Amino acid sequence: MSDTSPAQTGTPQPRVPRPGAPGRTAEEIRADIDLQQAELAASVQVLRTRVTVLTDWRRQLGEHREQLITGAAVAGFVIGGFIALRRRRRNR
Repeated sequence: MSDTSPAQTGTPQPRVPRPGAPGRTAEEIRADIDLQQAELAASVQVLRTRVTVLTDWRRQLGEHREQLITGAAVAGFVIGGFIALRRRRRNR
């Protein structure tokens, strides 16, 4: 491996500006904008799909049926217990 860089040897290097770097051509800027728009559109589509899946309550009910039944049973016992305690205290 040589210790000399291409700039030291006089070999011209192609200029590859970074996005946002000064000195880019209008075509480079337009291409960057088009690329960013395409990436944004794809991200928005993925997000819409995720939101649709997460807000589909029928699917959520189907996927979590056992947990919902268990939670409803526990809530019923707790509410029933409080009602029984209130009646017991009132009747004393």
